[in-house]
Amino acid sequence: MRLYIAEKPSMGAEIAKYLPGPVSRKDGYIVTGAGVVTWGYGHILRQAEPGEYDEKYIRWRMEDLPIIPEEWKLLVTESSKKQFAVVAKLIGEAAEIVHAGDPDREGQLLIDEVLDYLNNEKPVRRILLNALDEKSIKKAIANLRDNKDFFNLKQSALARARADWLIGMNLSRAYTLAARRAGHKTTFPVGRVKTPTLALVVRREREIEGFKSADYFTLKADFQHVNGQFTAYWKPKEDQAGLDTEGRLADSSIAKELINKLSVPPLVSEIVNCETAEKREVHRLPVSLSALQVMAGKKFGYDPQTVLDTAQRLYEKKLTSYPRSDCDFLPESQQSDASVILGNLVGIKQDELAAWALKADPEMKSRAWNDKKITAHHAIIPTVEKCNIATLTENERNIYYLIAQAYIAQFYPVHVYSQTRIEVCRTGEHFTASGRIIRELGWKELYGADAEDKKEDDEGMLPAMEKGDNVDFVQASAEKKSTRPPSRFTAATLLAAMKEIHKYVKNAELKKQLKDVSGIGTEATRATIIKELVQRGFLREEKKKKYLVPTESAYTLIDALPDELTYPDSTAIWESVLGEMAGGGKSLEGFLKAQAEFTANICASAVGVKISLQGDHPCPQCGQGVLEPRNGRNGPFWGCSRYPACKAAYDDDAGKPLKPKHTCPRCKTGALQLIKGKNGAFWGCTKYPACRATYNDKNGSPDISVRPVQNE
Repeated sequence: MRLYIAEKPSMGAEIAKYLPGPVSRKDGYIVTGAGVVTWGYGHILRQAEPGEYDEKYIRWRMEDLPIIPEEWKLLVTESSKKQFAVVAKLIGEAAEIVHAGDPDREGQLLIDEVLDYLNNEKPVRRILLNALDEKSIKKAIANLRDNKDFFNLKQSALARARADWLIGMNLSRAYTLAARRAGHKTTFPVGRVKTPTLALVVRREREIEGFKSADYFTLKADFQHVNGQFTAYWKPKEDQAGLDTEGRLADSSIAKELINKLSVPPLVSEIVNCETAEKREVHRLPVSLSALQVMAGKKFGYDPQTVLDTAQRLYEKKLTSYPRSDCDFLPESQQSDASVILGNLVGIKQDELAAWALKADPEMKSRAWNDKKITAHHAIIPTVEKCNIATLTENERNIYYLIAQAYIAQFYPVHVYSQTRIEVCRTGEHFTASGRIIRELGWKELYGADAEDKKEDDEGMLPAMEKGDNVDFVQASAEKKSTRPPSRFTAATLLAAMKEIHKYVKNAELKKQLKDVSGIGTEATRATIIKELVQRGFLREEKKKKYLVPTESAYTLIDALPDELTYPDSTAIWESVLGEMAGGGKSLEGFLKAQAEFTANICASAVGVKISLQGDHPCPQCGQGVLEPRNGRNGPFWGCSRYPACKAAYDDDAGKPLKPKHTCPRCKTGALQLIKGKNGAFWGCTKYPACRATYNDKNGSPDISVRPVQNE
């Protein structure tokens, strides 16, 4: 028997539909003429919690950190126990297994970890499903691969999962405990990707808060050529006085002097440089998930999670290919589907898509068709299934529109234009201007309304001219402008920052190396991370555009953590290593050893970290904690949040700390605390050894009447 194990029921049902023979649905699996199909529900197995390794870890204590499992444990999730039993039974009966997890790192691990958990030794094949339409599924079934080919991909996924566990479980505990010592009641989630993402927003907000606007002047002049008038912008010399650190003219008096200087006759000026070059702008690529999320955020205001959820529904309706793709290229073999897909789009009841598809040339080959750029999946594109737009929700229509638009653009010519750049010399001052003439609109016909394309075209037109031509000065003006603070992040722009994380690293050399790394997080997890930071109260959304603003808890957390956790340098390096591991270049053992050492070092640094106090009553004794109400054997009292490091205790006075519960009668400044000695418990002063007062213990209180103050 051949057993197909899909990642979820919907995918299992689609595979079974296109296997030959009669189909019989059972409880948790489907029997077909060509084998049995079963499924999981995402992660059937979960990583064990610290307390499931050892009960002592149920209580959070700094002295137990770091927690480094010697052998990693997986447990069956409570909600999947019934289905796990079905899968286990079928694996036992199978002669051959087909791994049908999603075609990415996480999908590879989901099924592999079940097979490893059950000690499977039967042969395993791998099916890669980038779309759920009939043609794609039948083609994938006919081209099964050996699952051993994906061993390194599994190792990479395993490394990510275990590294995330080490960082999350240990450092969340370490810094939450540190925060509680300072009186904070919240739990601080620390994550390999989550923390530097939050730090991006915190730093951006501080840039905005500390921003001081500065005025500067843009100097421009109009010139008259025999073939027409044009405007050129002043180009300051290297030694020009009055420039700010960004090279802008900041001195209004110099701006006035320049305008007066330019206006003095004679008015004749000279074109000292004129260059015209033909430029070719290649196609915008089809969309990956991140690109789709950014585009949909800008065009429709959708948050990244909404885009992912919508793309997933389109995939399950067989209208688009696999949504969690980090690739924006296409396999060359799929160009044979272009005529069918474009033909379907011509018939769609969406005016723009239909008109664009009608003019597309299916024989045209853009740079998107490149087998060398394909890994487990390809860019998100429409499938060969016909789309009935009327049956889709508004969100689905809009996301389908963006996916189809990017696909159709691949069958248009490249964008061709002539660009002219000129330089004018006037009284020793130089002015530059540029302009472009569109020779062939090409694929930009589909994106003409985009703001970024408008910006490119703002260069406008220039009259025909040559180097050495004379032009007459007409007038000059200086426009006063003000610098603006950086924009706040939205969910879409923060996701783009996670994708292009090299822009935010501190190390200049590392910045160069990381340009080829696909950011921090994965296509599937970035949206979830941003959503979680909002839900847990570390970010809040403001105004109509839903700008992300950090809360007080976010500032406290980021300020407490070391740079290794808040800057993306380390995380981006780890992502690079995980990518190398997927290609067989790095080992799981070496990576986890490094992660364990990193975790231990950060846990050690958390012991002495200083966090701003949260509470109305700072501890008078240590000054590093706050007094908190507690209940003891003799009633309520106030104790320090840093107990047992600080054992300060104060009486309760209607909900406020009044005085030390047991003030030392000898020194009057220390407090008596219960100490376990060789001969039993006794009370000694917290100022020991400066004060050596001791008392007998009487039912949890110092008995001054029985044992007098000692002065040893």
